[in-house]
Amino acid sequence: MLLVSTALELGLISALTVLALYLSYTMLDICDLSTDGCFTLGAAVGAIVAISGHPYLSIIAAMGAGVLSGFITAFLQTKLGVNSLLAGIIVNTGLYSINIAVMNNTSLLNMNNTDTIFTKFKSLLENTFLVGSYKLVVAVIFVALVLILLTLFLKTRMGLAIRATGNNPDMVRSSSINTTVIIIIGLCISNAITALSGCLLAQYNKSVNIDIGTGMVTIALASLLIGYLFFKRRGVGLRAVGAIIGAIIFRAVYTLALQINMPAHMLKLISSIIVVIAIAGPYLYEKFMASARRRREMR
Repeated sequence: MLLVSTALELGLISALTVLALYLSYTMLDICDLSTDGCFTLGAAVGAIVAISGHPYLSIIAAMGAGVLSGFITAFLQTKLGVNSLLAGIIVNTGLYSINIAVMNNTSLLNMNNTDTIFTKFKSLLENTFLVGSYKLVVAVIFVALVLILLTLFLKTRMGLAIRATGNNPDMVRSSSINTTVIIIIGLCISNAITALSGCLLAQYNKSVNIDIGTGMVTIALASLLIGYLFFKRRGVGLRAVGAIIGAIIFRAVYTLALQINMPAHMLKLISSIIVVIAIAGPYLYEKFMASARRRREMR
């Protein structure tokens, strides 16, 4: 039960990054490769602010840092003509040095004696039946808030403009809508959610390592594609729910791999294999069904 609970908690925390990728990749059609660095940035900024005695403020500070990261990535794309993939790589590379500087020129921060958002909620739930699941409660609250706000946002005029820009930017420009502003807003929100995820994971683990965000873009993409299999042709809300389910399933696979004593360095390979299966599976299935239909027609 402890393993199940831990997998669910970590799955929900990483689901925030999946929701961020859902906005940037699915809605805006931009594969933001700055995700790894932005995740670490949120973790580092949140940890520093929490260590200084402000666990609640750490959430706002981490999301603010994520907004700045998203703005720089969008600025490179829209104003300097840098390819979206290259812009993400550039920002991700630069964030490594920035993250080291934020962490006071060290690669590891210890938060064992620090009040975090989790310890605060543990105190609030002290005399309730939920005290034993306070970490899960925190994860559920943040994921639910982001899910609801993101779904509502995507149904607003700005949200529809973001979806239209990802689908057909030329049509959006012909409608006198500034796609530059749309891309900047979309990436700022996406990176703010990514940084929030990093902040929560750092406070969950009570530590921050400079490599805490390594591979997060692969994990998020795999989770997103898994969820996409469940709610492929549904509305934005259900597809966002599917992204969360995908994150939980992916974390469960991780937990299972660890249970069978698989070496930790093999987990990245598992992530890559899951991504390939999630992408190639539907494609091969469609080819198989088309081939079967042709064989039936020839009879």
